[in-house]
Amino acid sequence: MPLPKAELHLHIEGTLEPELAFELAARNGVELPYADTDALRKAYQFEDLQSFLNLYYELMAVLRTEPDFEDLANAYLARAAAQGVRHAEIFFDPQAHLARGVGMGTVVEGLWRALGRSVENHGVSTRLIMCFLRDESAESAMATLEAAKPYLDRITGIGLDSAEVGHPPVKFREVYAAAAELGLRRVAHAGEEGPPEYITEALDLLGVERVDHGLRCLEDPELVARLVRERIPLTLCPLSNVRLRAVDVLAEHPLPAMIEAGLLCTVNSDDPAYFGGYVADNYHAVRDALGLSREQMRELARNSFLASFLEDDEELRARYLAEVEAFEFG
Repeated sequence: MPLPKAELHLHIEGTLEPELAFELAARNGVELPYADTDALRKAYQFEDLQSFLNLYYELMAVLRTEPDFEDLANAYLARAAAQGVRHAEIFFDPQAHLARGVGMGTVVEGLWRALGRSVENHGVSTRLIMCFLRDESAESAMATLEAAKPYLDRITGIGLDSAEVGHPPVKFREVYAAAAELGLRRVAHAGEEGPPEYITEALDLLGVERVDHGLRCLEDPELVARLVRERIPLTLCPLSNVRLRAVDVLAEHPLPAMIEAGLLCTVNSDDPAYFGGYVADNYHAVRDALGLSREQMRELARNSFLASFLEDDEELRARYLAEVEAFEFG
């Protein structure tokens, strides 16, 4: 049995395995520019964030209907449960679907067909976080928030993803303020490829409660001290960092230094179909490459539940934390 954990940085579109991509393409009459699943898998080699994003958006063409999104979410949840995930806070990118003529309702209702029965079917509690594409306009983000209003009973929070460099958090100040007024939780990708200043901006101008990635905070000691002091969680994605060249090799990942500094670190999979591993695979990879102790592994799992948006169910959080403490490593 794997170590119980929460996953807090997971793009549902990034869980699209080649086999499901071809299955959905056939279902929807979409022609993929790859001969077969092996050819597609070979395309999952990336030079940087942008080269990944190009393929990521191209493959979204196969997602058309509510059953497509349901199948995508169920496939992820089954894999996640097998890897010890007890709670998942799942990102989705509505603008990428709206631009293709797929409505907000199709996406949210489709995902909810799986998420609404996730505890019953997979033993995994879930939350849904709607991300804005930072390389789109602030006006587009505001329109997306407006389109989401009928579905806010299913959406816990907002996030900010896609190409980071040249798109500072300040661009989305107004939409984050509007989301805060609606009672939505706030997270944002910052400090992956962008500078540590983007992390500070996300905290000060967007009011984020969690920083997605945040790797480059170590370049700013004052920022590190603040993140420690304010107990701002970081959702790190080690295998993603290597695949997208944010870190050359896993053995050089700054996770040990971040733990040593007292940062509230969590380990997640980001876009696991593309980056070579789901969340337990990330845990095992950092354990082996960085020599993490069992207690450090337990700390990462504990942090994942402490950082979860479970304020509406503290009893459930306590139960998950108890599972972490009771876990016996083999």
